[in-house]
Amino acid sequence: MRSGRAITMKHMSAIIIDGKQIAAQVRATVKDAVDRYARERGEVPGLATVLVGDDEASRIYVAGKQRACDEVGMRSIAHELPSTATREELLDLLGELNTSPEVHGIVLQLPLPADLEPAEMTAEIDPLKDVDGLTPTNAGLLSQGRPHLVPATPAGVIELLRASETALGGAEAVVVGRSELVGRPLASLLLAENATVTVCHSRTRDLAGVCRRGDVLVAAVGRPELIGSDMVKPGATVIDVGINRTDAGLVGDVAFASVKEKARAITPVPGGVGPMTIAMLLRNTLKAAETQARAAVV
Repeated sequence: MRSGRAITMKHMSAIIIDGKQIAAQVRATVKDAVDRYARERGEVPGLATVLVGDDEASRIYVAGKQRACDEVGMRSIAHELPSTATREELLDLLGELNTSPEVHGIVLQLPLPADLEPAEMTAEIDPLKDVDGLTPTNAGLLSQGRPHLVPATPAGVIELLRASETALGGAEAVVVGRSELVGRPLASLLLAENATVTVCHSRTRDLAGVCRRGDVLVAAVGRPELIGSDMVKPGATVIDVGINRTDAGLVGDVAFASVKEKARAITPVPGGVGPMTIAMLLRNTLKAAETQARAAVV
């Protein structure tokens, strides 16, 4: 999807990439496809969320996913387990969701209580229902350049880059952060777009110098305003994945006020990458449902 309408100019400085508007366009497209799916299949895609414990931020995220499902006409299936839930209890629940014909996508909300291993639990999700794209199967397919279900946040970043008409073929892209949820899968997606990719982390030497090479600079480390204007190449597109709570309110990993005077385009926080994550999760759920429907016919 490309949409120049989703970008606005502000004070002749950087283009501000409007993640809210672009996400709304994605959700509208998904809603139309869900309506068509329902007419053809006589059912709607179902997204199951699993919340373990009482982490308030996780509860807010899950509620947002449930509202988004309602908006596009999907079925939201919520499951909650107490913080005292055992490994066996969570495995049993995931097993039930894997085999349920009403469930097409499964989200295991992270973080989990300390005595539950996230990687082990995530690996138990059926790869065909792994709409977070975190199972070894989906992560492996992505790393091989054969993506199926891709983590929603990196997929959203690519959508924002396309919407802002950022040329990726031949561009030098720098990703600050190597997490399995954002940095690593995003590097694979950028490679697939024919960008030359550098992934930075806590042991990168001369981080500022590396960042200044980037035609595209993505910050995803969770450190408030780590990226200042001195670390940005003039005319770069800057994508800020970070969301940090400070005394001054929510801020990203990028010093927005100064960087927007130097970048060609930049995402704000909030209102940039954040809205895209749930929108792309809905797209993944629809894709998972369609894949499972084709498999059932075979």
